Amino acid sequence: MLPPIVSVVGTTGSGKTTFLERLIKELKKRNWKIGVIKNDVHGFDIDKPGKSTWRFREAGADNVMICGPDKMAFIEKHQEKKSLDAYLSYFREMDLVLTEGFKRENKPKIELYRKDNAKDYILCNEDELIAFVTDDIPPKEIAKPIFGFEEISKIADFLEEIFIKTGI
Repeated sequence: MLPPIVSVVGTTGSGKTTFLERLIKELKKRNWKIGVIKNDVHGFDIDKPGKSTWRFREAGADNVMICGPDKMAFIEKHQEKKSLDAYLSYFREMDLVLTEGFKRENKPKIELYRKDNAKDYILCNEDELIAFVTDDIPPKEIAKPIFGFEEISKIADFLEEIFIKTGI
């Protein structure tokens, strides 16, 4: 069975990474297993030229895994980005998977909105919006729970009740 997933979305500079760091710490204090998937629209590379994993990929390997005493990394070559559901199979043992980004995927979303970074709000489909986090009065009527950035404990309570404890 795949774990529940919640995406954290917001414009660049809205504080998604910092918010997720704080939320992960709070959920870990409660002894939940938390996975995170980061959407990088610009692409990335974790291989270092000349190192063995890089050399294996350069030789044509489609998938490469490196395993150490306390962690592993898996590099899969694909022609186009897969759906978020395809990546969830790597997170079967988690109680909750959080994502940074993936605003176009049809998953429940928490949207972050900063007054000083006010470009757009409700970046996602309103049917997918489960909560709104802001440092301001919401810019329009939102019929979803609204939290401040400092209410990490309340947001963790919210996620526990709706997603973790029910297993949705």
